[in-house]
Amino acid sequence: MSRRHRFTAAALIALTASFVPAAITAARAVHPAPAPATVNWLDVVVATPEGGFRQGNPNAKVKLLEFGALTCPHCAAFAREGVPVLRAKYIATGKVSYEYRPFLLNGVDLAPALLVLCQPPAAAIKLIESLYDQQQVWLEPFRKPVPDDVQKKMAALPPEQQITAFAANGGLDGFMRTRGVTRAEFNTCTSDKFGIAKLNGIRKDANDNYGLTSVTTFAINGKTVHGTSTWTQLAPAIDAAL
Repeated sequence: MSRRHRFTAAALIALTASFVPAAITAARAVHPAPAPATVNWLDVVVATPEGGFRQGNPNAKVKLLEFGALTCPHCAAFAREGVPVLRAKYIATGKVSYEYRPFLLNGVDLAPALLVLCQPPAAAIKLIESLYDQQQVWLEPFRKPVPDDVQKKMAALPPEQQITAFAANGGLDGFMRTRGVTRAEFNTCTSDKFGIAKLNGIRKDANDNYGLTSVTTFAINGKTVHGTSTWTQLAPAIDAAL
């Protein structure tokens, strides 16, 4: 990635601070009633107050949380190698619930993360899978330098519209169009101030309360599991918690 491109990405991620609410009201804990034993837990997907998407039994003994960046290759590897086993062996049985929260690792993460937040819960899970599965395809254009004249035009836009312009310049609008997202929807999602504030809140919470130093980072029942970034490392920690 060129120096100019890095500057643009850094500017994008820095601008999220302007959308952070002055005060954050803690979300009330929700305690749903026990569901029938016949529930297909893989079909139970909800948005969480913290900004993530949780799949599985909300009353599972083990509550697994992942902070993942959509541009992170380690996160993509976990999505390919770990998530299918996690779903088949642990989530489907109701023993484990799995929540994914998008983390902003760099400026390129902003638009795809906003697009994820813009989807209904089940569709969001599918989009996360698709973005990881095709990560090298949609990321490739973002590795090219952004021309000076394009950067000047972006800089003249309102901050939230800069995200949209940057993402469209990298062709992400075309990637999303093949997944049923129109350009109008793309523009709305990638310039959503509420979504930007939520992503910034996730990032702050991860740093302040989970001691996040890298992605992908996992927490089990509210406690960060250090030294785990692969399924091989994470599986024993889940088994121990069960």
